[in-house]
Amino acid sequence: MFSREKLEQHQAGLYAVILIISAALGLFAPGLTAKLDNSILISVIIAILMYGMFTQIPFVTIKESFRNLRFIWAILTVNYVAVPAVVWVLSQFLPDHPPVLLGVYLVLLAPCIDYVIVFTYLGRGNEKLMLMSTPVLFITQMILLPLYLWLFMGKSAAEIVNPGPFIEAFVIIILLPLIIAVMIQLISRKAPSGQALLDFSAWIPVPLMALTLFVVVTSQIGKLSDHIELIIKVIPVYIAFMAIMPFIGRLIVKWFRLDVESGRAVIFSGGTRNSLVVLPLALSLPDNWSTLVAAIIVTQTIVELAGELIYIRFVPNVILKDSRERTTKK
Repeated sequence: MFSREKLEQHQAGLYAVILIISAALGLFAPGLTAKLDNSILISVIIAILMYGMFTQIPFVTIKESFRNLRFIWAILTVNYVAVPAVVWVLSQFLPDHPPVLLGVYLVLLAPCIDYVIVFTYLGRGNEKLMLMSTPVLFITQMILLPLYLWLFMGKSAAEIVNPGPFIEAFVIIILLPLIIAVMIQLISRKAPSGQALLDFSAWIPVPLMALTLFVVVTSQIGKLSDHIELIIKVIPVYIAFMAIMPFIGRLIVKWFRLDVESGRAVIFSGGTRNSLVVLPLALSLPDNWSTLVAAIIVTQTIVELAGELIYIRFVPNVILKDSRERTTKK
């Protein structure tokens, strides 16, 4: 019988198929690409996706997120100490071209709060702890991302990023879906209709993630060829980031003395970025910037999804093995 659980278990394969189909259509069906290349359409789809994601995040029980303080400190350390340091070092190998740097900083400095939960589960990590930490990661990245942009780009970031469109994009794709999701969570505690709506909303993330990937990749992949020389220089940085972070994550996990499953969750969080959330922010930039920045972000999405398929085997089998497996081998 078809169920939401089965849909969620097979979503990684679904996303891979969607990527292939959308890439082919984006490259060989320019008419469709033109119709889908609409920042309002993309923002609305992502807003619905974020609503579905937010309904599954236990904001009304946020206090429970802090029960495992060692895990919280570890996940904050990997995302806001280790990641910025790695990103800054890797960015030194990029062209000194502000749109390229802005795109890389936007996408690599923001930790994922959605499909990282699924990949954590597939990689035999503690997906429940990962889910419980999402409110903390969401709030902290909204506060710290502007700070890191200012630290890394200084005045150029302030000159490029017009706060007006950024605020508008933030309100549409994050704030409104968040408010609606929290209200429904509160209502569900007292009214059966609210719980029914919450249960229905639980079906939204996977199909909307697939739709988001389809629209974004189909509409934007053709633009990659316009900036292919810069894209080629960015791809090794994305690959290096995904290759480096699991090893740094393992050191942080050992430092905080986490159990294996919690440690894997921290490692997946450190290597998985929030590309779909920051894309509308890129599309809100001036025309001479938005195309390139969006292309930089979409490139990371493609690289990351391929990398996650490696992560789900590499992290539990190489980076952080089960204690029983280690004992048996000894």
